[in-house]
Amino acid sequence: MNTDAALPRRALWWLIGCQFYVILPHLTRVPLWVLAIYLGAALWRLQMHRERALMPPRWLRLLLGLAAGGAVIASYQTLIGLDPMVALLLVASALKLIESVRAKDGYVLVSLGFFIMTTQFLYNQELPVALYSVVGTLLLVVSLIALNQRPSGSISRREPLLALRMLGLAIPMMIVLFLLFPRIAPLWSVPSKNTQATTGMSDVLRPGDVTRLGRSAEVAFRVQFEDQIPPQRELYWRGMVLNEFADGAWRTLGWSDHPATERKLDKPIAVGESLKYRIIIEPTMQHWLYAMPYAQSPTAGVFEAWDFRLAVRKPLESTFAYDVVTWPESSLQPELSPWRREAELALPSNLNPLTREWVERQVNAVGNGPELITRVLSYFREQPFYYTLQPPKIDDDDFVDEFIFQSLRGFCEHYAYSFVVMMRMAGIPARIIGGYQGGELNTLNNTLIVRQFDAHAWVEVWLEDRGWVRVDPTAAVAPERVEQGLEEALRGQEGFLADSLLSAYRFRSVTMVNWLRLRYDAAAWQWQSFIVGFNSDEQIDLLESWFGEIKVSWFVAVLLGSWVVVLAPLIWWMNRSRSSSERLPVEQQFAELCRALARRGIERAVGESAISLLVRAESELPAGDPQLVTLRRLADELYTGD
Repeated sequence: MNTDAALPRRALWWLIGCQFYVILPHLTRVPLWVLAIYLGAALWRLQMHRERALMPPRWLRLLLGLAAGGAVIASYQTLIGLDPMVALLLVASALKLIESVRAKDGYVLVSLGFFIMTTQFLYNQELPVALYSVVGTLLLVVSLIALNQRPSGSISRREPLLALRMLGLAIPMMIVLFLLFPRIAPLWSVPSKNTQATTGMSDVLRPGDVTRLGRSAEVAFRVQFEDQIPPQRELYWRGMVLNEFADGAWRTLGWSDHPATERKLDKPIAVGESLKYRIIIEPTMQHWLYAMPYAQSPTAGVFEAWDFRLAVRKPLESTFAYDVVTWPESSLQPELSPWRREAELALPSNLNPLTREWVERQVNAVGNGPELITRVLSYFREQPFYYTLQPPKIDDDDFVDEFIFQSLRGFCEHYAYSFVVMMRMAGIPARIIGGYQGGELNTLNNTLIVRQFDAHAWVEVWLEDRGWVRVDPTAAVAPERVEQGLEEALRGQEGFLADSLLSAYRFRSVTMVNWLRLRYDAAAWQWQSFIVGFNSDEQIDLLESWFGEIKVSWFVAVLLGSWVVVLAPLIWWMNRSRSSSERLPVEQQFAELCRALARRGIERAVGESAISLLVRAESELPAGDPQLVTLRRLADELYTGD
């Protein structure tokens, strides 16, 4: 089509619709004034179409662009980062709509639409986003088709049908490129302004932090075991190790806080049978991963930290899949260095005097070994402690004194906090472990769904010749929390899932909702595992299983050869009706007319549409020319299929 031709009317409507479709997923991320610009630009362009407004002069359009860029900077305080760049792209696309009067402007808008649609995957790569983008791609292809029609044509249902056919023909090549095209890591990185955790636990723990997560049903990660799934009570997903107390909160000691001699990891000896499983974790903007102890991972980019947790170098900004091997019977750090012992015993001496006095009495009675741990757990079990998502707020610096002698009401972090303080007062190295406990079994694909309300805090104590041993004081107060899950432990209480009022998990008692929920989750696992998680290592393993050893020259030959294998049948199928005997009557008439026009100097270019040829012919032939009249009729019939 002549790119300088007027923008077809039907294309304008499709372009405006596409504009709003592609920005919808971004409305929760950009300021509302961006939507206002879209609405204003669309209304202005429609008024121009109705000849009730004129295109703004060049100086005004330039001023609008500068003002929009300034507004983005004012909103984000920078142009560096993912969010401000996406906002700037959206604003540019909206302003481009105002000056879109030619076909070439329509092509620019379609290109921007494809680019904006792609930016969704920088935020989210879940299955609904992919399905939404498929529809968006279809609409953009429809817009391209409409751009190649007569300027005065009306909206027709043929554009979507033709777009579906085109996308269907592209599927074989898409599969080939997905499986065979080399997966190269990007040469750039897109910084995100948001450096806080978007989901899950933080590396700072205060009373109430885990309680907040108990109100959410969002998925934290999914797990699929290679063999049998362990019992619910053994599903402790270890994440953060919180071993420094300051300003009323527990924090993780950083790598730089350790002396050089303590930064090297002494790997435990693998003992007993191992558990193998795969985890797909949602983006957290944090470095740590979750696994059952003691864990190792063969996945590239995953390493073991000094405190035996798994981590990655860069914060998790997107869904990440990793494999884990766990040896539950292995001992963690059976020997403790003097520096480590001191670090795991550090505690302010001027806080919680009542608790310190009580602990000293117990130590005098049974010593500071396993018997003391048993006695403290018995105290939690026998006293009227209450497990709740709505504990009273404690602002006193002597938090443990008030909690264990007055309040007696708390969530898991309250019990872990108090237990660690009591152990350190007794001279037993102890630290808080933050992570998740349990998970919902999806029997459709034998995966565990671990949600935010499964967040949990427990304790590790160091015992001579045994190393770090897990102790869960919450289990002494509410054993059903560990045996059956949080929902059972909080049955009848308010606050559970309070932040997920529309979550399908809340309505799982409805048979149809639960049926759909579990099937969607099974599909989400397949999508994340085999599509999103199909990285270069997975690709190489797949190709080696198909063809054996891979060489560069061989790989290039297979890639090019696959294109030929896929494209050759498509080309044959698309051109199978080329022979004149198989052409429709209207196609034969059009071919004869093209030959006649060529003799008059109006030669049809290769691949040129009938509409484009008509536009050129109208500029060179008189209005009443018989061949021009015939060409108008044939172009109409070829497009409408009549």
